[in-house]
Amino acid sequence: MKTHTEHIEVTLGRQGRLVIPATLRKLLGLSPGSAMVLRMEDDRLILEKPEVIWARVEKRFATVPKTVSLADELISERREAANQENGA
Repeated sequence: MKTHTEHIEVTLGRQGRLVIPATLRKLLGLSPGSAMVLRMEDDRLILEKPEVIWARVEKRFATVPKTVSLADELISERREAANQENGA
C-alpha cells in the first residue's frame, strides 16, 4: 500500500466539479476515463479505485472456507431472527 502525505488544496469548480491535481493522478496511476468510486464517510469524501475496494473485500473474506456459503449463512441468520421476532 502506497502512503503519501502530501496535502494539496483544491477548489470545487462550476457544477460541483473537482479536479484531481496531476501530481496525485500520477501517484495513483489515474488517466482520463479511469473508474473511481466516491463515498461519504462521516464528514469526508473518499475516492477509491474499484480494484482497491475489491482487494480489500477479498482480503476481508479470505479466511472464509470455500465450503461455507455466506449467502446461506445470512439466510439462516435472518430466518432465526424472524422466528425469534415471531415468538417461535
